Amino acid sequence: MPRLGLRRLRYAPGSGALSLIPLVSLLLAIALASPAVGVTLGFEDLGAGLPIDGNAFYDGRSAHDPGDPDATDFTSHGATFNNEFSDFGGGCCWQGWAYSQTTDTTTPGPANQYSAVTGAGVGGSATYAIGFPGGAVDASFVTHVSLGSELAVAGAWFTNTAWAAHSMSNGDAFAKVFGGASGDDPDFLRLTITGYDGLGGVTGAVDLFLADYRFTDNGLDYIVMEWTWMDLSALGTVAALDFTLASSDTGFGFINTPAYFAMDELVLVPEPGAGALLALGLGALGAARRRRPRAAPARGSPGARARRPAPAAAAPARR
Repeated sequence: MPRLGLRRLRYAPGSGALSLIPLVSLLLAIALASPAVGVTLGFEDLGAGLPIDGNAFYDGRSAHDPGDPDATDFTSHGATFNNEFSDFGGGCCWQGWAYSQTTDTTTPGPANQYSAVTGAGVGGSATYAIGFPGGAVDASFVTHVSLGSELAVAGAWFTNTAWAAHSMSNGDAFAKVFGGASGDDPDFLRLTITGYDGLGGVTGAVDLFLADYRFTDNGLDYIVMEWTWMDLSALGTVAALDFTLASSDTGFGFINTPAYFAMDELVLVPEPGAGALLALGLGALGAARRRRPRAAPARGSPGARARRPAPAAAAPARR
C-alpha cells in the first residue's frame, strides 16, 4: 500500500486553533482511500448451490416451512428477495422471486416458467432471477427486494421469460395473441419498478414495457427478446424496491398474459459515508479560509515593512 505523506499539524498564530489545511488533507486521504464501491447482484452466489432437488432453479419448495412464512426468502449480497411458497401438492405454488439456470427457450407453457427467453443470464452467465408478482390486476402481491440499507440504484437488466414471450407471440389457452388477428390491438405488458426510502415513502417509479403493441405503425410493435438495460437512477436513494406487472389482456381480476419477467445484474451504489462527507465539508471550509483576504497592516504598525525603493535604471554608457 502506498504511504501517505502527512504534513505536521501547525499552529496558526493569532487564530487560536490548529490550521485546518493539514487536517483536511488527512480526512480527505482517509475518505478517498476507501471509496464507495458498487455492488452488482448477478445471482451467481446463489447459483453455486444449484441444482436443488434435481432442479436447476430455486422457487422456495426446498425451504418451505408451514410455520415460518419467511423461510423461503433468499439473500444475495445483503439484499433480501421475497418468496412465498404454498404447498398445494405437485410442487405448486410460488410467487415473488426465484433464481434459475434453466436454458429452455422453445417450450411454451407453465412447465417452462423458470426460463428466460434468452436461455442464459446477461453476457451468457449461468444464473438469473425470475419475478412472478402473482398476476392479480390490483397488485395485491408484489415482487419485493429489501436492500438492507439505503442505496442508490444504477439499474438492472430485464427480459421476458420464455413462457410469456411464446404466449404473447402465439397465444395460448388463457391468453390472446398480442395485436390480435389484425395486429392492431393496442396490447402491452408493462413492468413497473417503485422505490421506497427507509421510512417507507415512495421515492419514484419507472416503467419498462416488455411488450408494446400500442403504436399506430404496427411495424414498431415489439416483444422484448434480449436482455435490456433499464436505468433506475431516477428512483434516487432507496431501501427497497417493488416490481409489479400490468397487461392489456386481463380477466376475472387477473392478468391473462403469463405474469413473469427475468432480471439480472441489479447494480447498487452505496451513498458516501459520513466520514467522507465530513472531510469534504472541512475541505470546503479550509478552502474558504485560504481565500479570505488578509487586511493590510496599518502604516507604522509593527507588522508593516518599509518598502525599499526600486533600483534606478543604469545610465547609458558614454561614447
